[in-house]
Amino acid sequence: MNPVLGRLVRLPLWAQDTALAIFVALMQWQGTKQVATHRGEVFDPGQTVFPAVVLLGGGLLLAVRRRWPVATFVVIGGMSVCYYAAGYPDGPGWVAFFVAAYTLTAYGDGVRSMRIAVGGLAALTVGWILTADISEGGQMGWLMFRIGTAIMATILGESVRMRRVLAAQAQERAERAERTREEEARRRVDAERMRIAREVHDTVAHAIAIINVQAGVTAHVLDRRPEQARETLTTIERTSARALHELRATLGVLTDGSDDSKAPVPGMAQVNDLVRMAREAGLSVSVELSPEGSQDLPSALDSAAYRILQESLTNVIRHAGPGVTVRASVERSEDELVVEVSDDGLGSPCPEVGSGRGIVGMRERCELLGGSLTAGPRPGNGFEVLARIPVRAGLAPAR
Repeated sequence: MNPVLGRLVRLPLWAQDTALAIFVALMQWQGTKQVATHRGEVFDPGQTVFPAVVLLGGGLLLAVRRRWPVATFVVIGGMSVCYYAAGYPDGPGWVAFFVAAYTLTAYGDGVRSMRIAVGGLAALTVGWILTADISEGGQMGWLMFRIGTAIMATILGESVRMRRVLAAQAQERAERAERTREEEARRRVDAERMRIAREVHDTVAHAIAIINVQAGVTAHVLDRRPEQARETLTTIERTSARALHELRATLGVLTDGSDDSKAPVPGMAQVNDLVRMAREAGLSVSVELSPEGSQDLPSALDSAAYRILQESLTNVIRHAGPGVTVRASVERSEDELVVEVSDDGLGSPCPEVGSGRGIVGMRERCELLGGSLTAGPRPGNGFEVLARIPVRAGLAPAR
């Protein structure tokens, strides 16, 4: 772009409107004189006040066209009708009106501005026709040109306004879509962070609880029964190795290119290992699985059922200790999966409902899948966890 033109474009709006008003005023003044001279008429607008006011004043009014578009349109239109009614020669004395009509619709409020513009054009057209000398072909041509150009200026202004409105709406939709994407991304990040936190808690808490019990047994029998101490140390080693493997698999999703992140998520296929570790920690565990309870479970249900069993056994190890009898069952019907874990808690207090992250994490898992979980003391001694999760046909079976 030419540097001079670029600076002109960057002028403030008031400066642009002032420059336009001066240009139109001079154009109307000089143009009307030239047209009159070309027709052989003697016309000097400077000798008469009214033509000078119309031609110069009408153009200069455009300096306030953006601030008062309706008033500018009405005043210039009225001056135009009076000018032609007085019998002054035709010419470019209507340029200011075209700019005023364009401004009214381009910077107006839509329907109201169009009604004013259409009403004003209708009244002005009647006035122009009544004041025109139709017998002269030249004046008839100028009259049709005036009417057609005024209509086109009005339509052009409305088109510019609509394009501006559509651009603003498109920008708003784009910003709203961007905000929605950002909120969705944050929601997914938060959900993934909570999922990882639950996986880490379940893995570490279960392993630490077993290691804690086995370490206590080792310290107690180390001198008197070294063979049993060796077995408990082997259990500690096996439990910690499994916990580390699961922990690496869980945290592997946070890094790229980690083979551990491709490891399968623990599910009901590993329930025998879970029971074996609980028995090594001193619990008497029995698990009843319905024929459909551990086969072809949807992946989310498979993982949730395993984690609920794991966390429930961890709570028993942590709060009740060795010697407790635990009964667990996993039953699947057409509508829901039911996981129930209860213990007798003989001689040991039951954990307080809702304490720590364990029960909260189990409840979150169920609620994310549309289910529910209740946990609380049993009559007498013991504790019970009951989870009900709806089976969703759209979830893929675990592999």
